Amino acid sequence: MNFTQSFKLALKSLKTSKMRAFLTMLGIIIGVGAVIVILSLGNGMTNMMNSQFEKMGSNLIQVMTYGRGTGGTRDVDVEDLYELVDKYPQYLTGVTPYVSASAKVRYQTDDYARTSVYGVSEAFFKEDTKGTMQGETLAEGRFLSYIDVDRHQNVCVIGDYLAQTAFRGDALGKTISLSGVPYTVIGVLSKSGDSSEGSADDVIYIPYENAQRMGTGTMMMGTDEMFLLTATSRDTASAAKGIVEKRLYKTYQSSDYYMVMTSAEMMDAMNTMMNTMLIVLVAIAAISLLVGGIGIMNIMLVSVTERTREIGIRKSLGAKQKDIRGQFVIEAGTTSAVGGVLGIVFGLLLARAATIAVGAIMSSSMNGITFSAVPTLSDIAVSFGVSVGIGVLFGYLPANKAAKLNPIDALRYD
Repeated sequence: MNFTQSFKLALKSLKTSKMRAFLTMLGIIIGVGAVIVILSLGNGMTNMMNSQFEKMGSNLIQVMTYGRGTGGTRDVDVEDLYELVDKYPQYLTGVTPYVSASAKVRYQTDDYARTSVYGVSEAFFKEDTKGTMQGETLAEGRFLSYIDVDRHQNVCVIGDYLAQTAFRGDALGKTISLSGVPYTVIGVLSKSGDSSEGSADDVIYIPYENAQRMGTGTMMMGTDEMFLLTATSRDTASAAKGIVEKRLYKTYQSSDYYMVMTSAEMMDAMNTMMNTMLIVLVAIAAISLLVGGIGIMNIMLVSVTERTREIGIRKSLGAKQKDIRGQFVIEAGTTSAVGGVLGIVFGLLLARAATIAVGAIMSSSMNGITFSAVPTLSDIAVSFGVSVGIGVLFGYLPANKAAKLNPIDALRYD
C-alpha cells in the first residue's frame, strides 16, 4: 500500500467516526489556535511599539537621574546639558527637562483630575519635524518659545481631549487653572488617540520651572529628574549618548545614579522583553499540543485493538512490518494535520477578534497608531509543522505495536 492509498484510508477513517475524530483533534486545535493568537498578539504589540518609537524619532536620548552621586556636590541640571549642546553641536541639537507636575487642573467649575501636566522647554518642540520629541504635532496655535520658558510665563499647550471637552474646540486664548494659577492656552495638539479621558490626548505642557514650583508627580522607576535630548541624526545618537554619559559620570562618580538610553536601545529593550514573554506564553500554549498528542496516541492504540484481525489478514497476504507501521503513522499524521488546519483557522479568527478588542481598549494611548494582530506565514507554517510532527511522534508507538503483531494471533483475535 503506497502513501496515497494510506492517506485516503486515513481520511475515510476520520469520516467514519466524525465525533471521535473531532474529540481526538481537539487538543491539537486548541494548542495550534493558542500558539497562533499569542504569536499574532506579539507581532501586533511589537509592530505597534516600533511604530511609536519611529514616530518619536531614532535620535532621541533619554536621561534619568536617581539622586546625588558620591563624588559631586550637586546634581546635574539642565544648564550642564545645555553646555554639552553648545560644546558638541555636531552631536547634540536640543535638550529639555521633562518634569511630571502634580497639579490640579480646573476650568470654570469642572475638574480634570486625570489630565497629565508636564514641564518642558522650548526644545521639546522640534522645528525640523514640526512636532514634539514624542511625535505629537500641533493642530493650531504655537508651542512654548524661549521667551515663555525664560520668563516663566503662565502659558500652556493642551491636548485635543481637553480642547474638545472643556473648550468645545475653541481653546486658543482661553484660561485654565493649574493648582489655582491661571494659564493661557497658546496651542492645541493634534488628535492622536480617541480623545477619551485618560488618553494620550489628555495632556498639558507648561514651562519646566513652572512645573517644578508646583511639585513633581510620580516619576517612573523612582527617577529624581528626567531629561530628553536629541542627537543630530540616528548615526550620531550612540556618540551623543557617550558624551552625555561621560558628563554625568564626572559629577556622580558612579553609573548607579543615572541611566542614559537612546530610542533605538529603548526599542531593543522592549522587543527583548516582548520576545521573552512570548516564548513563555508559547511554551504554556504548547502544553495543549502535548495533550493533543497524547489523545492521538490513545485513540490510535484503540484503533489498533479494533483492527487487529484486519492487521492479521494484511500480514497473511504479505504485508510487511513497515507497511503496517507506515499506514498507522500516516493515519496519526493525517489526524493531527487536519487538527492543525482547523487550529490555524481557529487561531486566525481569535487573532481577528483580538485585533478588534485590543485596538478598542488601547486606542486611547496609541497616538493614532493602529494595532493589528496578524501572524506571519512562518508562524503558521511552524505551527502546522509542529502539529503534524506531534501526530507522527505520538502515533509511532501504536503503529509500531501494530507492526509487531503476530499474524496468527491477530487472526485469532475476537
